[in-house]
Amino acid sequence: MSQPPIPKKTRNIDPQELSQERKEPFEWQKMEQTIFQRRIRIFFSSPINKLSLAFLVVIFLLALIPNKWLPHDPKAVSPEIRNTPMFWMEGGTTTYLLGTDHLGRDILSRLIYSVRYSLAVMVCAELAASLSGVLTGLAAGYYGGFLDTVICRLVDIQLAFPTIVLAIALMVVVGPGFINLVLILGLGHWSRITRVVRSSTLTVKTNDYIEASKALGASNWRIVIRHILPNVISPILVLITLGLASVLLTESALSFLGLGIMPPLSTWGGMIGDGRNHLYEAWWISALPGIAISLTVLAINFLGDGMRDALDPQMQVD
Repeated sequence: MSQPPIPKKTRNIDPQELSQERKEPFEWQKMEQTIFQRRIRIFFSSPINKLSLAFLVVIFLLALIPNKWLPHDPKAVSPEIRNTPMFWMEGGTTTYLLGTDHLGRDILSRLIYSVRYSLAVMVCAELAASLSGVLTGLAAGYYGGFLDTVICRLVDIQLAFPTIVLAIALMVVVGPGFINLVLILGLGHWSRITRVVRSSTLTVKTNDYIEASKALGASNWRIVIRHILPNVISPILVLITLGLASVLLTESALSFLGLGIMPPLSTWGGMIGDGRNHLYEAWWISALPGIAISLTVLAINFLGDGMRDALDPQMQVD
């Protein structure tokens, strides 16, 4: 005589408990959060990184100030007050805190006015260089073959010419202007990103999960975007940050030579060029924008170094 089946013990599941379990992150999500928090702590553990980030934030905020909020009209010419020194120097006045230039224009207003164009050229040129460098580096590293050879030879040709010399030659041919300046600066800085992305792609594509994705039928585009690019993004971010300083210096040099942004627009490099003939009687015309460029470049470099340390997988936090 068969015995009746023993009923299994069941537990009533509370819907609220089930929803709470679904809200809890998985282990890999917790690990990603921990890694991200660790990188943030590494970055902000350095006072130099904090100071550099704060300085750059102030610079970018100054670029957003409209002209009507400036102390004086940056384009207004007043020959009667030309070469007025800074307010703490003999002959200075608090009306013009940082003095005036050889045309009587307020230097403080021009510094704030010029920062927007210097930053615009810097950011746009670096974005153009980064986009072209990442695309060519991924294509060369992933596909290889003839395409890799062509891209590598183009990189070698571009690196054979100093960036500033190549930029001067091209600007003389195409003429000054914002668009031309952005394109030429982007052309002069794409190769360094291409080389790093290519070498990183060659390393990542040999991993087993790439072969598994191919076996599962994933397209090349999906493999590059979902698996390779996220693993090479760390050096790209560091290169972009450090490249901003290089682009700013190159743009300042071209504007100093009269091959960059043309009047009535102005950049910090153009302001240095405006005062080069008045260094003895009004040195502050060139010195102040030069100091602004130096501080900005230093802040960007410190920020790039901090990002490199924070994104380094070998760095540990107590």
